[in-house]
Amino acid sequence: MKKITLVLLAFAMSAFGLKVSAQGKYGADSAECIKYLSYYQEYYKQKNYDEAVPSWRKAIKLCPPTASQNMLLNGMTLLGREINKTKDAAQRKAMVDSLLLLNDLRAQYYPKYAVAAMNTKGQYITQFYKDPKDIYDGLAGIIEANQEKTKPSLLLLNLNSAIELFKSEKLGAEDVINTYQNAIALLGKAEQDETVTKTKSDIEGLFITSQVASCDNLISLFTPRYEADPDNMELITNIVKMLGSTEGCQNNDLFLQAVTKMHKNEPSAASAYYLYKLHAANDEASTAIKYLEEAASFSGLDTQTASDYQLELATYALKAGMNGKAFDAARKSAELNEANQGKAYYLIGTIWGSTRCGGNEVERRANYWVAVDYLQKAKAADESLTSDCNKLIGTYSSYYPQKAEAFMYDVVDGQSYTVSCGGMRATTTVRTQR
Repeated sequence: MKKITLVLLAFAMSAFGLKVSAQGKYGADSAECIKYLSYYQEYYKQKNYDEAVPSWRKAIKLCPPTASQNMLLNGMTLLGREINKTKDAAQRKAMVDSLLLLNDLRAQYYPKYAVAAMNTKGQYITQFYKDPKDIYDGLAGIIEANQEKTKPSLLLLNLNSAIELFKSEKLGAEDVINTYQNAIALLGKAEQDETVTKTKSDIEGLFITSQVASCDNLISLFTPRYEADPDNMELITNIVKMLGSTEGCQNNDLFLQAVTKMHKNEPSAASAYYLYKLHAANDEASTAIKYLEEAASFSGLDTQTASDYQLELATYALKAGMNGKAFDAARKSAELNEANQGKAYYLIGTIWGSTRCGGNEVERRANYWVAVDYLQKAKAADESLTSDCNKLIGTYSSYYPQKAEAFMYDVVDGQSYTVSCGGMRATTTVRTQR
């Protein structure tokens, strides 16, 4: 076993110390090189690996890396078998180092296969290394070399080793977060397939369950970065993504500032809607409504989403006591999408029913006629609203003026009547109580 290690170390020195171009493809002793290549290959083809090892040792000693790429590839298989048989820790480590060296040589002398060689090296690192620090450092070099062509599983294992180091207090939270972000960024650049999609999901799940990215950690990490470079859109995007995906980490100044800056530089309906949610959570009604109105009227927004936004605007404005704004939004929602008409009419009915009008006995109660009109339309448009509508209709109709009161103002049942109240206007039909 010791002999194998010494031969490989001698080979490493030869490979890096001699100029291959001066020796030719098969080196200074080409005849011997070719002879032992042939010997070991015959045994290897027959899967007689134990017999192949001695001739492979000779070949690896005599031949430069340019003699045969298969000499390097086959050597990985042979060394891997020998490593699995070895019990001595020192010998095992030396042999693993030699195995990794074969991949480095393949990447150096066969650049067309450099990415594959580095990915294979990474797999050997995760297979034979046990110390998380060795795995983390080793994979870092692979990832640096291969970038988005790194085998996805290596990115996952790299993050796992970083988390293990964090748990043993050998790596800081910032390093783990950076490892995670780099992995996600590289997967985003990679050619998309099922493996990439699954690995990305696994990485995100691992990161979330690790609890490395606590809200306090993220705020401590990103606040000074943001203050130092508040117009860096890449940084801002990272802040929004990281804090946005961390439970309970959206109600803070840093997140609000980052989302606001992102919207200012790259406005969209989605970012405007998100800002509405953030300000609504802080009970900042006027600012929340401003952003929701912007989201609902954003150019290029599909009619269904626009209708949904208008309906949500109507609901929020009604709760905030802005009946006129709620009425306009509900009406727009109904116009944009037939599917929302039931809910929109129901809202308009409640808006009219909750509006306080001035004037005489009839004028103060006329709004209830309009409210019932819309509630009737609401349950006709959406049967699921029938029970709720009927309850309100029963309540509102009890507020109709008395027949005698209406008569005093020259108003009779069935007569057309125009109601103008609270910035709203509608034509309805007179109804009284006997």
